[in-house]
Amino acid sequence: MATETVAKPRTSARVHVQKFGTFLSGMIMPNIGAFIAWGLITALFIEKGWIPVPALGGFGTNAAGAPNVGLVGPMITYLLPLLIGYTGGKMVYDVRGGVVGAIGTMGVIVGAGIPMFIGAMIMGPLGGWTIKKIDSIWDGKIRPGFEMLVNNFSAGIWGALLAMLGFFGIAPLVQGFSAGAGNVVQFLVNNGLLPLTSIFIEPAKVLFLNNAINHGVLTPLGIQQSLDQGKSILFLLEANPGPGLGILLAYMFFGRGAAKASAPGAALIHFFGGIHEIYFPYVLMRPLLILAAIAGGMTGIATLAVTNSGLVAPAAPGSIFAVIAQTSRDSYVGVILAVLLAATASFLVASVILRTTRHSDEGDLSDATSRMEAMKGKKSSVSSTLTGAGAGTAGAAGSVAVLAGPVKNIVFACDAGMGSSAMGASVLRNKIKAAGYPDVKVTNAAIANLNDSYDVVVTHQDLTERAKPVTASAVHVSVDNFMNSPRYDEIVELVRSSNTDSQAAGGGAHVAETHGADTRGAGTTTVTEEEAGAGPAGILVADSVVLNGAATTRDAAIDEAGRLLLDRGAVDSGYIDAMHEREESVSTYMGSFLAIPHGTNAAKDHIRKSAVSVVRYPDGIDWNGKQVKFVVGVAGINNEHLHILSSIAKVFTNKAQVAQLEAATTVDEVLDLFGKVNS
Repeated sequence: MATETVAKPRTSARVHVQKFGTFLSGMIMPNIGAFIAWGLITALFIEKGWIPVPALGGFGTNAAGAPNVGLVGPMITYLLPLLIGYTGGKMVYDVRGGVVGAIGTMGVIVGAGIPMFIGAMIMGPLGGWTIKKIDSIWDGKIRPGFEMLVNNFSAGIWGALLAMLGFFGIAPLVQGFSAGAGNVVQFLVNNGLLPLTSIFIEPAKVLFLNNAINHGVLTPLGIQQSLDQGKSILFLLEANPGPGLGILLAYMFFGRGAAKASAPGAALIHFFGGIHEIYFPYVLMRPLLILAAIAGGMTGIATLAVTNSGLVAPAAPGSIFAVIAQTSRDSYVGVILAVLLAATASFLVASVILRTTRHSDEGDLSDATSRMEAMKGKKSSVSSTLTGAGAGTAGAAGSVAVLAGPVKNIVFACDAGMGSSAMGASVLRNKIKAAGYPDVKVTNAAIANLNDSYDVVVTHQDLTERAKPVTASAVHVSVDNFMNSPRYDEIVELVRSSNTDSQAAGGGAHVAETHGADTRGAGTTTVTEEEAGAGPAGILVADSVVLNGAATTRDAAIDEAGRLLLDRGAVDSGYIDAMHEREESVSTYMGSFLAIPHGTNAAKDHIRKSAVSVVRYPDGIDWNGKQVKFVVGVAGINNEHLHILSSIAKVFTNKAQVAQLEAATTVDEVLDLFGKVNS
């Protein structure tokens, strides 16, 4: 295992802007389908559309003489901002945060009277963050049976207060900002200065700073302009595929080596697929080419301004198909010219640069791609097109993943996120803390809840293929033993080397090599060590501990552990069936003579309360070819069971304590070894 610095240190200002832009993009991009729907309805049915329909386009009056409301106005005024507000709140605090964020967003919508996209991007995350903080005040202090009452009324009351804050406080501020920014844009248009924005936008794209500009300013202002004028030039300031296409065409004719060979494929992906980041490595290889991108951008914007052309809605992704689909009815000639002339200008400037300057590193496209991924902060989905089909895939001996900095977040993923992943997380957390890195967060999650926000993801080898499609940026480590896998030492070394190299290099990216690992995976739903160590009393009781189990087979042992949970009223009979289903899918054998059967993720509705059962088999039973002497049945709600699993994990990583468990003659001895978890 080794790491090496492959990129220059990133300045904190750029990283912060990049993260801010990514956050804004995270609110907009999931809702692009709704923007496209609104754009199509607008282009088709408004008074100046292709098929004017008063009832849909919202113009004229109905038979009763009342003005037609239509779809266009309500969608832009209410639907789109509410979707953004909900998404922003959900990003911070899941569905509960999304609901409160949407309530707060309604306040700014009504208070302003204009499309409130910027207001939604403020109120959504604010609602999610504030309700998360409010919930933390009484976390663990609510009496059983009152959780739903407290949760619903706290969300409702706080949401109402946020709506009033949005109505009276945020809406006037955002309205003033929108008016000021709109005046600036109009000034640039009136004075022919709008093309100069390419001087900032094109370099920002290559540095992955464009999201903050595009989704934070241009899209909200463009929507408002489109509503007023039926189209907006702002949607194409950043999304025009022409500048990138010109650079790639120049490489096709005047490039050398791998860059020339890969340029045709990259051009197709860029122009038709709309993945603009694929041309960024070509610019990073020859930084002077940023002048070609700027020239192309300025030419395209000037063409749009001269022809008074624009789009009716954002073009995302920036494919020529998306651009044409969102083009205003009277702007097809201007938009197509803007793309073609932008590509021509970019091609001409790039061709001059490529023919008159030579650099020894021109052929090192792989290095430029690595630098691009380092600046992006995660692996590029199209990097294999530039560096070969093997990029980003697991090899027989190991794999390589680009780390955008030190390892700070590790997630264990299993089917339900309930048992094996929680214990594995506890074991690795203790190892990393012992190595001197207590700030590294080790959490657990169900595979269904994975996202792309973690540095390292660990899964059982039988679950790796399920985790891969969800994850793309993290080092993915497959294990067959959650209790004492040798992979844990490799992960600890990865943490140590990435943090050490980051401190020495000032935060550069790293290439992390892990033997037997794959460069994919990340997780989401998290549980901290403090939460794992502070569960409620009664999870494991003496009645649920059996020192001499009667079962002689794996399935019978699962039934025995499950019946103990059933007898306590913790689960219904359907949960035991789900325990068998889980075992057929992936073994719950953990190592150190331990198995922890539990239900599938879909079986959580069968759980009535959190509980753990422990059954000892002194002579051992066969568990898919492994000897098991201890079977721990698990049923958990809201992570209440994790503290006992953490205690069990600590015991089973200590051979002396495992021997004590084998020799225990009373139930109290077992409970004592698990840390008197109910005291």
